[in-house]
Amino acid sequence: MKKFAVGLLAAGLLASGAAVAQEHWTEGPVWECSAYRTNPGMFNTYIKWIRSHSEPINAEAKKQGLILDYKAFVKAPSDENDYDVLFCTLYSSYGKALDYNKGDDEKFEKISAAHWATADQDKQREQSAPRLEMRRFLGTTYVREVNLRPIN
Repeated sequence: MKKFAVGLLAAGLLASGAAVAQEHWTEGPVWECSAYRTNPGMFNTYIKWIRSHSEPINAEAKKQGLILDYKAFVKAPSDENDYDVLFCTLYSSYGKALDYNKGDDEKFEKISAAHWATADQDKQREQSAPRLEMRRFLGTTYVREVNLRPIN
C-alpha cells in the first residue's frame, strides 16, 4: 500500500508539472538536430558536399511535405569535442520525427534514388561515403519548439 501511495504521489506531481508548463506555452513542432565536427581542413569541402547532396534532398522532402523545414548552423567550437556544424530538420510532431512510416520511407527512398540516379541503396551508400571522411558525428537530439503564451 505504501508503494501505491508513493507511486500515486509521484504521478500527481508529474501531471501537475505538465499542467503548469502548459499554462506557459502551446506545443509546437519538433526539431531533430545532429551535431558534427569537421575534420581539420575539411570544413569548406564538407559544406560544399552538403550543398550538393543534402540540400537538394531536403528541399525535395520539404516540397513533398515529408518535413516542415530544415536549417544548418555553424559556430566556432569551444573545444575539440564540440560541434562546428549542426543540421536540424523540423517535423510536425515527435511521432513524425521518431516513428517509422512506410509511406514516408518510400517517398524518401524515391527522392534519394532520383538524386543519386540509382535505387540501389548499396550504391547510394557508396556514393555518399566520402562525407564520412570529412567529419565526425557527435550526436542527435530532439527538441520541441514551444510558443510562449503572453502574460495577461
